[in-house]
Amino acid sequence: MSETAVREPGLTATKDAPLGGQAVLEGVMMRGVKHWSVAVRKPAPEGAPEGALGEIAIEEFEFAKRPRLRKFGRVPIVRGVIALVESLAIGFKALSIAAKAQLGEEEAEDLSGGIWVAVLVLAFAFAIGLFFVVPVTLVNIIRHQLGSPVVFWVVEGAVRTAIFLGYLTLLSRMRDLRRTFEYHGAEHKTISCYEAGDELTPERAAKYSRLHPRCGTSFLLVVMIVSIFVFAIAGLHAWWILVLTRIVGIPIIIGVSFELIKWAGRNRSHRWVQVIMYPGLQLQRLTTREPSLDQLEVAIAALNAVLAHETPGSFDADELVGVEVVA
Repeated sequence: MSETAVREPGLTATKDAPLGGQAVLEGVMMRGVKHWSVAVRKPAPEGAPEGALGEIAIEEFEFAKRPRLRKFGRVPIVRGVIALVESLAIGFKALSIAAKAQLGEEEAEDLSGGIWVAVLVLAFAFAIGLFFVVPVTLVNIIRHQLGSPVVFWVVEGAVRTAIFLGYLTLLSRMRDLRRTFEYHGAEHKTISCYEAGDELTPERAAKYSRLHPRCGTSFLLVVMIVSIFVFAIAGLHAWWILVLTRIVGIPIIIGVSFELIKWAGRNRSHRWVQVIMYPGLQLQRLTTREPSLDQLEVAIAALNAVLAHETPGSFDADELVGVEVVA
């Protein structure tokens, strides 16, 4: 890498690796093709000097083999839905591990699996209600003033996107989430550093952009846009049918959006693709923050735990079937 490139702020990788991750409480989850790990910065021990850092706790896991699901790995749209379900399952387990690392053994005993299932169900219900049921209900009230089905779908999409952007803006202003957003930035920088073939150190990773083309935030913006076209196909009906189609259509929207994000990640070196990806990348400024070197150290520890078991570029096509990851 040239001296000019080294000094350039916000370096970005031009290739994709089958790696992804997620920010958790004081830590990062990283996943590869066959393994995933969680690295968490534990609280400093009692009596430690002010500003002292706790140790990094790491847990490693191997993906269970599911041959029945793998046969759908080549089916476009379907593979995106499977990947999302798998990512959610891993993500909530990672959140549980991180919470237990911060709370300690006694408090952690109260975090049963049932609690996390309830949280997952409530989160899904809230998201479906806020981003799908509320927009179509609001626009349905004035449907007779809109003049045509096309205007209805466009207005509904605009309302849905506005609610989504407002929700992200509200989250970005919450101080309690700031450190999580910093770890989100650390996750992106670490993955980009690896994808660029650079040395995995906090100092080197810090030079990379905190924005990544395969980020879940960009994915959600694509979902908002794709939903306009999918719901247009469903037609204009009575309110309760509209609500039903919005709920039933979610898997299709997720699958199509996933294919678009995956395609963009593979073709990110093309200028016209970068232009298309630009709004989603800029949206990540709401959900990521510049991390500190010690936060990057945690993200690198999580990635190294995965790399200790596998080399992303060494898998053949058959091994990559059904493997879909979002950064």
